[in-house]
Amino acid sequence: QVQLVESGGGWVQAGGSLRLSCAASGRSFSGYDMGWFRQAPGKEREFVARINWSGDSTYYADSVKGRFTISRDNARNTMYLQMNSLKPEDTAIYYCKGRRGALDYWGQGTQVTVSS
Repeated sequence: QVQLVESGGGWVQAGGSLRLSCAASGRSFSGYDMGWFRQAPGKEREFVARINWSGDSTYYADSVKGRFTISRDNARNTMYLQMNSLKPEDTAIYYCKGRRGALDYWGQGTQVTVSS
């Protein structure tokens, strides 16, 4: 089992940038495919980006493509989400998820607020 803790959220003006981190502890981080999701008030949780176990394959939601970059450092047991050109509609709680086989593990989330 892996434990995930997000950090790096906060308040930023539209057009600004933030970098989220997801620190993993427990079983080998490099064995997990990882992803970022977000949930805005009153909306369902939605997919943002994912990265495979080795970091050489990534995929993004259309809404963030070209603005967000997902990456990971297996030596540091950490995944990142660099968010640039932020928009008010990016406001949400951001969650990281780890998947190994049929099991999913979630962090507690970090709030991102983008003001116009």
